[in-house]
Amino acid sequence: MTWLLNPPEESLAMILADNGFDVWVSNIRGTRFSRGHVTRDAASPEYWDWTWDDLVIHDLPSVIELVFRQTGQKIHYVGHSMGTLIALASFSEGKQVEKVRSAALLSPIAYLSHMTTALGVVAAKSFVGEITTIFGLAEFNPKGEPVANFLKALCLGSGIDCYDLLTAVTGKNCCLNASTVEIFLKNEPQSTSTKNLVHLAQKMESCLNTTMATQNFNVEHYGESKPPVYDLSRIPHDLPLFLSYGGQDALSDVKDVATLLDYLKLHDVDKLHVQYIKDYAHADFIMGVTAKDIVYNQIVSFFRNH
Repeated sequence: MTWLLNPPEESLAMILADNGFDVWVSNIRGTRFSRGHVTRDAASPEYWDWTWDDLVIHDLPSVIELVFRQTGQKIHYVGHSMGTLIALASFSEGKQVEKVRSAALLSPIAYLSHMTTALGVVAAKSFVGEITTIFGLAEFNPKGEPVANFLKALCLGSGIDCYDLLTAVTGKNCCLNASTVEIFLKNEPQSTSTKNLVHLAQKMESCLNTTMATQNFNVEHYGESKPPVYDLSRIPHDLPLFLSYGGQDALSDVKDVATLLDYLKLHDVDKLHVQYIKDYAHADFIMGVTAKDIVYNQIVSFFRNH
């Protein structure tokens, strides 16, 4: 749904289709349109026993393979937020990368050390510090009562103004249409696994060395005291990459994007296009009324050139 919230003439999926691209829209598991499973039911904890590592290793490569098998063509990939994280990690592991023609990554979150979203920081520390109590909840459903109570307690306990939840999480977006935000809040954010959010929380540098519970969790699930680390310098240097990030983004902080770019410093110069938009925050890249002119037209040109 993320790519279809704006009117057709302002939605990237529709813009790409109108420009002659064959557009495939995938869903991350656990979201409303992606609850099917051969053997597991979404009501069972086993269904939610995954993190973004599993998306890197299994889901994204499967999506790429499906599209490649159906079309016989390499794909242009577009990801936003966690969609950039799983792509960068997957590419660094060489997962189906030979079937990718290029990639456009909006609000990349390969690193979260400098994340400035106040609610995100408090939530991350709560996740990592209280794994044993939170893990009674396999599905993290932002629309459900347990999660709503959890977020309410975080807001009250930390003094954060959560009246504008979108801003509290993503930063001060410059260019959103009120009616689009209303549609977004009716449908998003959707469910993910609690285990996935714990792993994301551990990506914050300040949380990496917290509790014994964290280390026990990691040993149990990954076989070592810290989650796996992906070496992004191993991304093929000749893979065309379009990176776009914003100066007001509280999740994809400018300093963290600088860290990512440092890992990409050996990338072929003519294969790496970096766009910095001073006034943009996290949601502007998918819902901004100016995104077509500032970002999407650039992506269309980038894809055509590669």
